[in-house]
Formats: sequence, structure tokens, C-alpha cells
Amino acid sequence: MSSFIWSVGGLIVALGLLVTVHEFGHFIVARAAGVRVLRFSVGFGKPILRWQRNADSVEYVLAMIPLGGYVKMLGEAEEAVDPGQRAEAFSHKSLGQRVAIVSAGPIANFILAVVLFWVLYLTGITGFKPIVGELKSDSFAAQVGFVAGDQIVAIGDDPVILWEEVGLKLLAKAVEAEPVAVEVITEQGQHQVRWIDFAELPNALEQADLLTRIGMKPQLPALPAVIGDIVQGEPAQRAGLLPGDKLLTADGDEISGWGGWVDYVRARPETEIALQLERDGLAMTLALTPARREQGGEVFGRIGALPDVPENWYDGYRATRRYGLVAGLGKGIEQTGEMSLLTLKMLGKMVVGEVSLKNINGPISIAEYAGRSAKVGLSAFLKLVAFLSISIGILNLLPIPVLDGGHLLYYLAEWVRGKPLSETMRGWGQQGGLVLLLGLTVLALYNDVQRLIQ
Repeated sequence: MSSFIWSVGGLIVALGLLVTVHEFGHFIVARAAGVRVLRFSVGFGKPILRWQRNADSVEYVLAMIPLGGYVKMLGEAEEAVDPGQRAEAFSHKSLGQRVAIVSAGPIANFILAVVLFWVLYLTGITGFKPIVGELKSDSFAAQVGFVAGDQIVAIGDDPVILWEEVGLKLLAKAVEAEPVAVEVITEQGQHQVRWIDFAELPNALEQADLLTRIGMKPQLPALPAVIGDIVQGEPAQRAGLLPGDKLLTADGDEISGWGGWVDYVRARPETEIALQLERDGLAMTLALTPARREQGGEVFGRIGALPDVPENWYDGYRATRRYGLVAGLGKGIEQTGEMSLLTLKMLGKMVVGEVSLKNINGPISIAEYAGRSAKVGLSAFLKLVAFLSISIGILNLLPIPVLDGGHLLYYLAEWVRGKPLSETMRGWGQQGGLVLLLGLTVLALYNDVQRLIQ
């Protein structure tokens, strides 16, 4: 239940901030252009709260469904406008002013991402050091020469000090299907280069975590086999496991640490395990049967339990990326630009079928990510909001009628033709855009449900 609350709460806060910033972009530029704004709404549906200073001022609304929002302007829907109010009507503004108003929403999202990254770089982004952990002998990483203990210091010409930087830099290369040189420092202190050629790794972008597809994970100190959080409704909870339980043996074999326990469980889907544990100083035995899960063609066991991580357990394996006031702003702009370009490239690859549509996330996945990041801390949550802000900015600029990009497409046609498109053509575009948007929504929800099932 607590995970559900965190997920829903994180989603509402994240979307509320993103929608408010997006609509404020439209709002502030519309007001600057002399357009009369009738309503500023965060959310759709029945209003929960509303405020209006007087009958002629803007009505501010907080509505029931927090999955969007809108700014309603006089003359926006091409309705008849009183002659005395035409100077304040959106439809009677110049083409350049209308383009500026429509573009302002997505631009506000990009500005928000820059500001969030700037704040994060000022305060410092902390993560795991890019030291390669144990590798399976048949993994792609092992085959191209990586060994446990390699500390990655550069991807191509870009230096890295955090594990997440490795993932983002490699993802950019994977989208281009380019070979990339990865510079490492071995445990013996030698500088060496490992080459990753993504042309030799089919379906590299089939799953969201590219590093898992490559077969790499960060080197971390072995965790003790002690139960932390329990997922409600999963085998661990049904078997009676509780937070704080120290796992001793499984089917008579000693459990050396959490990693060994995870491997033992994954290898035994739907197979009963006789588990001996210590609880409050007393030994006891439980019968536990891992659930069967399947992902990427792999079948494995899962019990729905997380480890108890002692305080400061990972301190020696962490690093922090921090910049000053000016450099941090520059890095925020650079990061926003890189992520925007990467997102556009991924979308392009999806259109031509080179990247799996499974990478499209829906509200369920976003809620899960929001809940996880909120539980980790403010820094992780702000980072997620920055990434989502970029995604929303790009999504709204797509040339799909009903989105901001669709309106900009109409204005481009108006500029080329010297007059607006007919109401019939705009109506067809709106209908087609709604169908396409509905299709994307259904696909995203389908992907979400598939992830939950798996």
C-alpha cells in the first residue's frame, strides 16, 4: 500500500508541476501579446477549486483529473467574437504572435528542465562509481573484454564519473548503432580501451535498461541477506516473511549474502524452498515458493522482497558530479539539449521500426518511476521531473493535430498559402490527430500492463 501511495503521490506532484509550467508558458506569452485569457486550468473534468477576482478576470481552476491542463483564450476556437473585443482575441492576432503563444508551452518545459538540471548540478548529483561488477561469461560485455573491477572513465571523448552517465552515453551511441571506445582503468591501474560495436548486438534497444542488455552492473559491496521492504500480495508476504528477518539457509544450503539469495530464488520459479531464518534472535523455518516471471524470453523466480541496506553501506562506492553557478547552467543547457536530441532520435527509430515500441511508457510506469524516485530522495525525483519535462516538451511539438505541434503545422501551412486552412481540412486533421493520439495512449497502457504481468 505504501508503494502505491508513493507512486500516486509522486505522479500527481510531477504532472501537476509539469502541466502548470507548460500552461503558464502559454498564459504568460498570451497575456504579453494582449490576448484575453478566460481560464487557466490544471487538470481536466470537474473543478475541485476555482478562483476568479471578478467577472472580467481570469478564472483559475484545479480540476479532478490531473493528466493535463489548458489555457482557454478568447477567440481560440474560431468562435464569433464581439467586434469590441477583437483586439483581445487570439484568432485576430498576427501569425507570429499565434506561433509564439503556441510554442511557449513546450519551451517552458525545456526551460524547466534546464533549471532543474542547473539546481541538481549546483547541489551535486550523486550516484554509483562506474566500476564494473561481476560479469557472466556469456554476456556481451565479457565477450568484448570487460572484466570485473574495470572502472570506466570515458565513453568516446566524454569523461564519466557516475554509472548513470555511462548508461546515457552508451544509449546515445546505441541509437546511432555506432562502435564506441570505452576507456577503463583496470584493478591493476592500467588504462585500457574496450570497444563496443552495437552492430554486433542485435535488438540492443529492445529493453529499457541498455546496460542490462549488455550484461553490466555496478560493483557494489555484498549486502547481508536481511529482508527490508515486502511487496504486498507477493510470495514473500504470503509466506510470512517480515522486515528484519535474517536469512540463514535455503534447502539446507548456507545463504552467503543477498546476491546469492537472489540467484537462488531466480533459479527456482514455482519451486518450494525450505527457508531457515533468524527473527528477533530466534531461529525459525518457513516454506516459500517463488512466483514465475518472464521477461525478454527469460523465465525466473521472484518473491517480492527488497534487501535491508545498512546506513552508509555504499559510501565508498559513490561519487558526486558538481558544478559552479555559471558552469552548472551551461551543463543544464547541454544536458537538456542532449536528452532532447536523444529522445527525437529514439522516436525516429521507432517510426522506421529500428527501435522497439515497447520503450513507450504510459502513466502506470511513470507513476512507478515517480514513486521510486520520490522514496529515494528529492534529487532523484527532480531528475525524473526534468526528464519528463523534456519528454512532454517534445511530445507537444510533434506535428499531430490537437497538440501544439499540430497547431504550428497549421500555421506553417497558413504562412505558405498566405491564408489559413479551411475549417474542413482542420477538422479532418483534428480527427486524425485524435485517432493517432488515442492509438499511442492505448499502446503505452498495453506496454504498462505487459510490464506488470511480467
